[in-house]
Amino acid sequence: MGDFTIKLSAKLVNRLAEDGEKLKKKTKKTKAKTSREPQQPQTKINQKRVLDDSKMLKGTAAPGWALQPPSFLSVTPTAHSAELNAIQSVVQESERVLEKLNKKEENTVQEVTERAKSLRDREFKLPYQKPLPCLAEKDACEACYKEFVKDPLKCLHLLRSYADCSRRARQQVSSAS
Repeated sequence: MGDFTIKLSAKLVNRLAEDGEKLKKKTKKTKAKTSREPQQPQTKINQKRVLDDSKMLKGTAAPGWALQPPSFLSVTPTAHSAELNAIQSVVQESERVLEKLNKKEENTVQEVTERAKSLRDREFKLPYQKPLPCLAEKDACEACYKEFVKDPLKCLHLLRSYADCSRRARQQVSSAS
């Protein structure tokens, strides 16, 4: 067999270098979204690339370019898997830290809410107030007067019970002091 050389154009080398940089920049595992229907614009671009590549392989490429593998191809598959494993371990550790932070945030939110409730209860709690004496008798008198607007004497017995109740309440206050 005879020796042969393959000449590559600058365009092909640049495109291979750009593809290599894109591969290095990808750190996440992402699944490509595939559609069942072929897309016309991509097909035309792919056909153009195939034509350009085939022209270069036939010897129409720029003279003086010898076949040399790009620098991104010189890395062994084990180095890629080691990088991938390192990235995966960092991602897993980040997920664990995020989970711990979320739990701590939930606990802190609950604790702050409980403290805020207790402070609000202590601050805005009204002191014990004694109920108004004779409130039931007073309400009964008012209701009776509203019912018998034209004949208020029908409420006389309720008025007397209200007066008696208020007299007893005054006596209790005066005897307590």
